[in-house]
Amino acid sequence: MAQTSTSILSDKNHKANKSGTIISFTKTGTEYKISSSDTGTVSFGTYSQYDLITVTGTTNNNGTFTVKSVSSSNDYIIVEEEVTTETADGSTTTTLDHTGFVSAKFQGDGYYSQPDGVHTVSYKVNTTLTGSIKMQGSLATTPTEDDWFDISGTTFTTDQSTTISSANFTGNYVWVRAKATGITAGTITEILLNH
Repeated sequence: MAQTSTSILSDKNHKANKSGTIISFTKTGTEYKISSSDTGTVSFGTYSQYDLITVTGTTNNNGTFTVKSVSSSNDYIIVEEEVTTETADGSTTTTLDHTGFVSAKFQGDGYYSQPDGVHTVSYKVNTTLTGSIKMQGSLATTPTEDDWFDISGTTFTTDQSTTISSANFTGNYVWVRAKATGITAGTITEILLNH
């Protein structure tokens, strides 16, 4: 198979953090929901699929969650990771910090049974980006959040002076994706993957 170049992420930036006393968590079967009873105070409309949010101020749900979908009414999000049912008490402030995002999954060399497993990633960011970006791989044919692992040697930690970085990595990964964490400002312009 000929080498391909794919844009796996573009124009992603930090989004405003949210906090309020009316945020609740609901687990219904395998659907995990974070909701707000007052969209005038906390609206989830700025979030999108694959955003990472870190929750603090709860009794049972402090942690980082990956947005799976956002309701059309902007009053709740469905997340990939399991939540514990917890209602808002109207006085305890829950904070949702936008801390990064992951890309969609893309086929790696293992998907095509390629023997060399050679991949190259290129990160392009603006000078105001803070945080780090790395590649993750999965050997599962239908990965869940628990199936992803960090790929060694692919982390780019921004220093607000370097705007382009690249890394080579080898492995017969079925799927690969990018993960940006610690993002508090700035924009990822583009991430390209060659394999």
